[in-house]
Amino acid sequence: MNSVIETILNHRSIRKYEDKPLSEEQIQTIVESAQAASTSSYIQAYSIIGVKDKETKRKLAQLAGNQPYVETNGHFFVFCADFHRHDVIAEMEKKDLSTALESTEQFMVAIIDVALAAQNATLAAESMGLGACYIGGLRNELEEVSKLLKLPHHVIPLFGLTVGHPAGITDKKPRLPFKHVYHEETYEPNDEQTKKELTAYNEEISAYYNERTNGKRQDTWTGQMAEMLSNPKRMYMKEFVEKQGFNKK
Repeated sequence: MNSVIETILNHRSIRKYEDKPLSEEQIQTIVESAQAASTSSYIQAYSIIGVKDKETKRKLAQLAGNQPYVETNGHFFVFCADFHRHDVIAEMEKKDLSTALESTEQFMVAIIDVALAAQNATLAAESMGLGACYIGGLRNELEEVSKLLKLPHHVIPLFGLTVGHPAGITDKKPRLPFKHVYHEETYEPNDEQTKKELTAYNEEISAYYNERTNGKRQDTWTGQMAEMLSNPKRMYMKEFVEKQGFNKK
């Protein structure tokens, strides 16, 4: 096993950091690593906003659901789907690109581009001994986040990424069994087998929480998912996305 695979398999979310900012060299390396990710048809439909200002971080932490590690980290990155530069391209090249840019296809392209770039950024950070944690809570208040970061039309902040020097290393959460997620040739649904595998996975997850919290938590994964998904959230998303000029066609 090489060092790249070791870094990938050693991933865990880090939420406590030393009071030490990232260097400019580290920031540039992380962003350049993000840019090295694959991008559909070379469209590069994303931007990354780095946040150092303590007051801005504090406000973003509140908007993200009062998550303290959004405020206290070495650097905070905001990953955005971005077709604003393609609006500029339309002006430069004197072409109407609106039909394509407002399509569901290009919305998916932008989201995939952002996710690939962010994962590269995370792996780069972790390979340097840094820790990271994705922050989907920014989507709680996208209107306010957009105002705070002064985002133009055709830009959506999809999630944040805290990066910093770990103040401690957490246990790695067990993932679903290999055979539960990997199919060969065709998807092979077997609901009875799935239930058996999920029951076994529940036991593993419950033991993980029990040990990590000294018996205070014994959640199961299926219980977590059922509880979370029975209470839909961020139901304003479709309206906001369309207002920003995405996924209208």
